[in-house]
Amino acid sequence: MAIFEGAGVAIVTPFTSEGEVNYDKLEELLEEQIAEGTDSIVICGTTGESSTMSHEEHLEVIRFGCQVVKGRIPMIAGTGSNSTKEAIYLSEEAEKVGADGLLLVTPYYNKATQKGLIAHYTAIAQAVKIPALLYHIPGRTGVTMQPETIVTLCREVPNIVGVKEASGNVSSIAAMMSMADGQIDLYSGNDDQIVPLLALGGKGVISVLSNVAPRQTHELCEKFLKGDIKGSLAMQLQAIPLVQQLFCEVNPIPVKAAMNLMGKEVGPVRLPLTEMEEEHKKTLAAAMREYGIL
Repeated sequence: MAIFEGAGVAIVTPFTSEGEVNYDKLEELLEEQIAEGTDSIVICGTTGESSTMSHEEHLEVIRFGCQVVKGRIPMIAGTGSNSTKEAIYLSEEAEKVGADGLLLVTPYYNKATQKGLIAHYTAIAQAVKIPALLYHIPGRTGVTMQPETIVTLCREVPNIVGVKEASGNVSSIAAMMSMADGQIDLYSGNDDQIVPLLALGGKGVISVLSNVAPRQTHELCEKFLKGDIKGSLAMQLQAIPLVQQLFCEVNPIPVKAAMNLMGKEVGPVRLPLTEMEEEHKKTLAAAMREYGIL
């Protein structure tokens, strides 16, 4: 059984003006996501700025999130690292505090071989009992997982159950799903490719868009999964201009700017990320108004 089906939000981590984690605001965001129909929370991922967190912060945010959500929807914790030992530690600790699953980004900078990727992921998965999703995002990590590598991991490691695909390479994803014979839970990692990946047998999306449009993103997936392909496609196409603006600068700069424009007060991004350019903020606001969320 898949960890979830539908729209999982890659939730931002709200910060105070001093740059500390704003736990009161995080609780508010989590409750809002659940109320709006989001199917899963993905915490401490790319959008959550986990790369600028200390281990203590990282694990406290996961623990706090699990405590707030209390099993109402699945909580998936980002615990990947370019150090296998560090990823094992984070994953073991996330399991202890109640995470329902793990999201494991491909190890960045080291440039592991395909054999190295298999060994890395196998070691992490064998250290825990909860299910794990691979996170393939070569544009940020500099590492490409071949379709055969993903299929091998999902077939041979019992608790590696699927992949968040953010490569944008639909042809490669199609090849992977052709080889997989139903053994991979596929989630889109790109909000402009939800319908295409659902059409290839995907289970849903792990979404940045859900931070600002949780109900709409949930409904987009729900329509497709219930057979309303035309309705789902219409929602996908309607969202494209906003999605483009949400990625006009590196994520999560635009989505945090969007949430602040909506009055959600999620605070700044942490260095080395910087605040959104004013010109981009204007085009983002225009797209939000056109979409009906501002």
